[in-house]
Amino acid sequence: MTSDDPSAAKTSSSPWAPLFEPVFRRLWAVWLVANTCMWMNDVAAAWLMTSLTTSPVMVALVQTASTLPVFMLGLPSGALADIVDRRRFFMVTQFWVAGSATLLCLAILSGAINPTLLLLLVFANGIGLALRWPVYSALIPELVPRSQLPQALALNGVGMNASRIIGPVVAGALIAGAGTAWVFVLNAALSIVAGLVILTWRRERKTASSLPGERFLGAMRVGVQYVRKSPPMRAALIRISLFFAQSTALLALLPLIAMQMPGGSAGTFTVLLAAMGAGAIVSAIFIPRWRRKYPHDRVVLAGSSVLAVLMVVVVHAPNLWVAIPAMVVSGIAWLTVANTISVSAQLSLPDWVRARGMSTFQMGIMGGGALGAAVWGQVASMTDLRTSVTLAAVTGVLAAWLTRDMKLGGTVAEDLTPSRQFTPPVPGWEFDPRDGPVLTTIEYRIDPANAEEFRRVMQETGRRRLSRGALSWELFRDVKDPGRFIEYMIDESWLEHVRHFDRLTYSDELLRDRRLSMHIGEEPPRITRSIADAD
Repeated sequence: MTSDDPSAAKTSSSPWAPLFEPVFRRLWAVWLVANTCMWMNDVAAAWLMTSLTTSPVMVALVQTASTLPVFMLGLPSGALADIVDRRRFFMVTQFWVAGSATLLCLAILSGAINPTLLLLLVFANGIGLALRWPVYSALIPELVPRSQLPQALALNGVGMNASRIIGPVVAGALIAGAGTAWVFVLNAALSIVAGLVILTWRRERKTASSLPGERFLGAMRVGVQYVRKSPPMRAALIRISLFFAQSTALLALLPLIAMQMPGGSAGTFTVLLAAMGAGAIVSAIFIPRWRRKYPHDRVVLAGSSVLAVLMVVVVHAPNLWVAIPAMVVSGIAWLTVANTISVSAQLSLPDWVRARGMSTFQMGIMGGGALGAAVWGQVASMTDLRTSVTLAAVTGVLAAWLTRDMKLGGTVAEDLTPSRQFTPPVPGWEFDPRDGPVLTTIEYRIDPANAEEFRRVMQETGRRRLSRGALSWELFRDVKDPGRFIEYMIDESWLEHVRHFDRLTYSDELLRDRRLSMHIGEEPPRITRSIADAD
């Protein structure tokens, strides 16, 4: 769904090019409002906890309660986003967040709030975040040309970090002038407005598959299998998990860092958070240039190292004049690392599994963040704030160096759009499409001199077949005839076998051409499909 406006084409290389797409612009505004609400909620909840308890662990657990649901529900929410209407699902998540904000507001107004109840209601709000993020991530590639996807993701980072400024400023003003409860009142109202905007959007219908929708548990299995068999996704998942596990120490303990500064108050906390958001917004201008000039892996390593140094500066800062500039540059480093890994993950995923893949990526972010907040909060409780944040920074540098050989993948040039070049086979007799398992064998005739090259191509073939949902795959070589190879694959059912044809991409088509170019038989490779005979 893209615009035909020529002015958009002229700015296709600009960081702001995706905003020329009307639907992206509208949903980006919704994303900005939704994340403003999220930050208002998190800031108010974190500050409210400091008035309910002085325990560093309980304060840090606000961050854990907010992010843990995303780790727990990430994969189920991604599976749902891939098999149900994404527009409706996105809308439902907005109203869920509005409902949780309303309940929290009522608990505060009635005087029933306590540390345990606050954590429970923050957890409920986190459920909405867990459901919302994968579906929005899956929608973005539908709204802009693939060449503009990096800019679109960077703009999402801008929206997230503009909300990091707007949310805390609004929340801080309301806390100081009207009371914490009014933050949650405004949060609920804005969430409802965002939901109504989504309600007015009419999503362009894509060509519908003739196959029945995937089953929920099967969709989750295939999503996990795709990530397991995709080296770029595995690298992105591990690196983003480690990055958030250490970087979250700064955000989780920021309320206490703000309080220990001279004249520390809610305003101090708000200013520091806004400074980091401002840095992240500024970085959106430079990120595309840095990614063009340097490899993704080098950008991530440099950004992680810079952020680690600045974390130490902030926690040891004697006043705001030192802390604010450090937080601004921290924001630049933080978004540069997070966005670079996110772009790599997005460009490594075809559309049919995008929400599941990005939900797994989200689980890495939130799981790392939740664990990091709990660990560094406990370390701060056992030692002090400076020791905890300094140890987190050192851990971040070590993690970045230890994972530097895990190469990030995903390029705009790799075409993962559906090829639609092949039609599914027609059975010779009638049976229930849900019957299975199904055994597929393909026999190749290869020049023995090309056996090693063929084996390398087939290993990539097997990885891709497994990533598309096959239960097992293997390549066999005839012990008497070294030029005869047999590939076998097992699918759960005939229906799941046929789904492979819907999931083939142009990149898969190129790989198929490489296989066939090495086949020297007079006839094409012989394909046999067999279904398990019922008892």
